[in-house]
Amino acid sequence: MTITFLLNGERVELTDPDPTATLLDWLREDRGLTGTKEGCNEGDCGACTVMITDQDGAKALNACILFLPQLNGKAVRTVEGAAGPDGDLHPAQTAMIDLHGSQCGFCTPGFVMSMVASHANGTTDHDTQLAGNLCRCTGYAPIIRAAKATENAPVPTWIQDDSSFILPEKLRGEAASRGAEPPAPLYTPRNADELAQAYSQHPDATLVAGATDVGLWVTKQLRDLDPVIFLSGCDDLKTIDATDDTITFGAMVNMNQMRDVIEPLHPSYGEMIRRYASVQVRNAATVGGNIANGSPIGDNPPALIALGATLHLRKGETARSLPLEDFFIDYGKQDRAPGEFVTAVSIPRQVDVLKTYKLSKRFDQDISAVLGAFNIIVENATITAARIAFGGMAGTPKRATHVEQALVGQPWTTETIATAQAEFDKDYTPMSDMRASAEYRLETARNMLARYFAEMNGDLASVLEVAV
Repeated sequence: MTITFLLNGERVELTDPDPTATLLDWLREDRGLTGTKEGCNEGDCGACTVMITDQDGAKALNACILFLPQLNGKAVRTVEGAAGPDGDLHPAQTAMIDLHGSQCGFCTPGFVMSMVASHANGTTDHDTQLAGNLCRCTGYAPIIRAAKATENAPVPTWIQDDSSFILPEKLRGEAASRGAEPPAPLYTPRNADELAQAYSQHPDATLVAGATDVGLWVTKQLRDLDPVIFLSGCDDLKTIDATDDTITFGAMVNMNQMRDVIEPLHPSYGEMIRRYASVQVRNAATVGGNIANGSPIGDNPPALIALGATLHLRKGETARSLPLEDFFIDYGKQDRAPGEFVTAVSIPRQVDVLKTYKLSKRFDQDISAVLGAFNIIVENATITAARIAFGGMAGTPKRATHVEQALVGQPWTTETIATAQAEFDKDYTPMSDMRASAEYRLETARNMLARYFAEMNGDLASVLEVAV
């Protein structure tokens, strides 16, 4: 297997690379490009941020949890390549110097590369774009000022040139760089049909989509993932199909792409996705991967369950669908057979009454202690339907069925809400851990229902909106 990519404007070919070698380690140890830093080595701090350009455009990604085979046919820019071949600095580098955006300098390359990517895309929501980069000594004010100062500067030609490097054989779906049969342990299917065949033959293989979770199995748990099947070549799993009745997200749609579609339809859900990790992680994390890993604290499944999502799976030539809530059986156990994989998830179009509430110790880029999603239909002052789901309250993402039953058919009043709040004890027996106690989780779940009632009646209930 030969993978080919562009590194700071130069073509690189690697033959039979270690499938779980990270870009960060390869840059530092094999290429001597030590500007890309190792901080947390789990995608949280952003010190390892690089820019990756493919047919979908430029993205900021964390090199520490990005495996080399995921780079095939793409262009990579590190901080060493932010400047031009003649030494001309990128506008972000100039602004960081002029506005004193660096002190110790450890985090600076990551900040610069996040700015380079956002500048290439013309994005100016700098607080969001830089939420995945942590600084401990400079302070964010001069860094944000530097990002703002680059807004009107033209994108340098050497950055623009990266978009022209897409392997022709990758776009045509040929196997020219791969050979007729990829050698074990590395498999790179080009579509869902090839994936189904490879996974049926090797049901013990580890599927790698965005690697935002699997990457930590390597960097933190030091696990051997032999064999590995990379899904990044399956373009038919990256589609978003919107009809008058349904929106279907392919399993390989990343979370930023999902947010772009969801936010106009369900703004509260879109805002939750904005707080879902960081730009770098959302650029890699996939809809299907987040569901398939079965995490009880994954933020996306509760919102999807509250919307009545349907999950689509495939094994070999056999496809099936089931309500998403039925996919999660128990902690670490899902309704997925060996060799079966997620192909898509679909949600019905509906009037927006969805609210999602994420409770975490940090506002940005933190794991939820509790995530509540509420979708309650009220007609003529009577509750006619309710779908409520939580993460962080059980061993799986789970609906609050007793609470729902206490609401449906009842008047839309504070008394009904109070009665329903008492039912949370029947739906959930949460655990206590470093993020929250069981009692705190239950109390906040009850409060989220009260908050939903207040907001749907026009009251301000967000701490970001209420002023004294």
